[in-house]
Amino acid sequence: MALTIDLKGKIVLITGVTSGIGLGIAKMMAKAGCTVIGCAEHSEISEVAQHFLAEMKSFDVETDYFKTDMASAENIESLVADISNGYGKLDILISNAGQNVFKGTEDCSENDWQFNLDLNLSAHWRLARHCKSLLSANKGIIIVMASNHAFATIPGCAPYNIAKTALTGLVRSLAIEWGPDIRTVGIAPGFIDTPGNQQWFDSFEQADEERQRTINLHPVKKLGTVEEIGGWCVFLSSEYAAFASGVTYLIDGGRSALMQDII
Repeated sequence: MALTIDLKGKIVLITGVTSGIGLGIAKMMAKAGCTVIGCAEHSEISEVAQHFLAEMKSFDVETDYFKTDMASAENIESLVADISNGYGKLDILISNAGQNVFKGTEDCSENDWQFNLDLNLSAHWRLARHCKSLLSANKGIIIVMASNHAFATIPGCAPYNIAKTALTGLVRSLAIEWGPDIRTVGIAPGFIDTPGNQQWFDSFEQADEERQRTINLHPVKKLGTVEEIGGWCVFLSSEYAAFASGVTYLIDGGRSALMQDII
């Protein structure tokens, strides 16, 4: 008999759901049978929000969407109140929303620093706190989206890498303080093939060459896909990952295994 992961009856909240990794996670969680509640900064009638809802229809699962600015404590509180009132339960929280803030330690302004902390660090803590009672009631799971920049970075990526590094500490603290009622894990993706990363490649004069150069630096000789990250979320949300907590999984195609950029 084939091994299957069935999450029917589970409700998942996924932040930053309208594109990239967030959308990929939503598709895979829906494929596993979850009711998917998504949120992002865009309005409910925006093209990207409507695209998300249209994508979910093909999986025949209940879906909802809320406009939420994750850098706003008030928006987060309102989001969770709406979920509590509308659904009365929550099984899985995938705290994914974030944004690159690449300024470097010297050029980073006070506003850059604060925005980065609010969105890329504090939002994950605030959302988890507000969701705690809902998750505790169902032996829930929190998955925090960190980054390979939490483990190794390059010049000019502060303060983003600083916040992402701090998220690994948040994962540990939530795991040891809220367990066993809530299990908390992190995922740290490396180069994932998203529109955002393609914009990075397109910033080079020879975009295709830069993309291939980056691929060649990975022992697996490919970039990651959003579906692969979504698959990790499905597995970590399942009974098969019940012994996993307090750790952040680095998923980077072997990139971090290299001592030098020669392969």
